[in-house]
Amino acid sequence: MPKIYPHIKEAHYSFFSAEGASAPFGAEVHLSVIVPAYNEEKRLPQTLREIDKYLKKQNYNYEIIAVSGGSTDRTVEVTKNLKPEIKNLEVLELTEKRGKGFCVKQGILKAKGKYRIFTDADNSTSVDQVEKMWPEFEKGFDVVIGSRDIKGAILAVPQPWYRRILGNTFNLLTKIISGIWGIPDTQCGFKGLSERAAKDIFSKAVIDRFAFDVELLTIAKKLGYKIKEVPVTWVNDINSTVNFKSMVEMLLDIFKIRLNSIKGFYDKKT
Repeated sequence: MPKIYPHIKEAHYSFFSAEGASAPFGAEVHLSVIVPAYNEEKRLPQTLREIDKYLKKQNYNYEIIAVSGGSTDRTVEVTKNLKPEIKNLEVLELTEKRGKGFCVKQGILKAKGKYRIFTDADNSTSVDQVEKMWPEFEKGFDVVIGSRDIKGAILAVPQPWYRRILGNTFNLLTKIISGIWGIPDTQCGFKGLSERAAKDIFSKAVIDRFAFDVELLTIAKKLGYKIKEVPVTWVNDINSTVNFKSMVEMLLDIFKIRLNSIKGFYDKKT
């Protein structure tokens, strides 16, 4: 089985596709939904069912790609068991734990969709929010991202005060270090890209962990892609794995992104 991209030598994985997919063989996939997961045997199945339930009602072809990033529980097993139920489901199993960004990158580059979105395994933002993205794609935006911080956003279950303080501090430091101003919410886990932008951006991405969102936006700006924020409905997950240690690691990665940007690493389209 070939690797997803050749310059990463350790991207070992196995790929399983569901039989009986509803999209005709060779038909264009309009939307790919990528769901990164690490040890999500409990939450991922319900999220995948909700995604499929919505997409089955739409009038376009779609695929759902669940990416397990080195899970040590039964994430891969329980997800594969859903294939008879979710016909357009594919499972990408990465044997290493390298981070959310690495999972998203592998899924995005493996996808076939004309448009590609990624969303969290906890279903904090439901897939029906993609309806807010379509008008922006039609206007010519190549990168459309969900935001919890602009007018129209709904926080169904707000974060605790201490997480809001940490988040606001991190967002400010992110802007100062990365130079990404004008985007209030860089970290919302619901983002969409056109096929062209997805390939151009993620072929250059090197950040494996949570700061990959910042790198995505940095590369998009460098390459001249138009970015649009849309308000989303978001439900806070009390079991979030993002903690203070993760934020420190993210800040270190943002320094790497800034250095890469200064060196011109992201400048040219592929």
